[in-house]
Amino acid sequence: MKHLYLARHAKSSWKETGLSDIERPLNERGRKDAPFMGKILVDKKVHPDLILSSPARRARKTALSIAEKLNLNSAKILLDENIYEASAGELMDIIINIEDKYNSVMIFGHNPGLTMLHNRLSNHYIDNIPTCGIIALKFNESWKNINSQLTELVFFEYPKLYYK
Repeated sequence: MKHLYLARHAKSSWKETGLSDIERPLNERGRKDAPFMGKILVDKKVHPDLILSSPARRARKTALSIAEKLNLNSAKILLDENIYEASAGELMDIIINIEDKYNSVMIFGHNPGLTMLHNRLSNHYIDNIPTCGIIALKFNESWKNINSQLTELVFFEYPKLYYK
């Protein structure tokens, strides 16, 4: 059984106008939401074999915060520059090239690519993966064969489901 987790970075800050997009940090809410979602994943017994992250600062920090909650060594996080600003098709190229020795993979990235990828891989359409939202899909094939006929939506979690 393969598990794919699609994780959008937590809320970022726009305060420092001189920063490039790739260098934008998490804002206060993002710094709170990432460990909160890590706890949700602990409760769901999520334990990825591999974490792939966009090199964007906000994605890296989200991945590090969640990995810490999952008790995962930061060495399990591989930065992949192809995830930054990736389309659904580009993300698919990354996924189909994952080695089959990995059964559980988490990808930290950005919209609109992640939402479009989810809608390509799942029969459950969504409008948007909100910041720090995480989708879990499972299937019984090689990464090379992943498609919407094989995947099953396991969960779709995001912070605002819990904040009233």
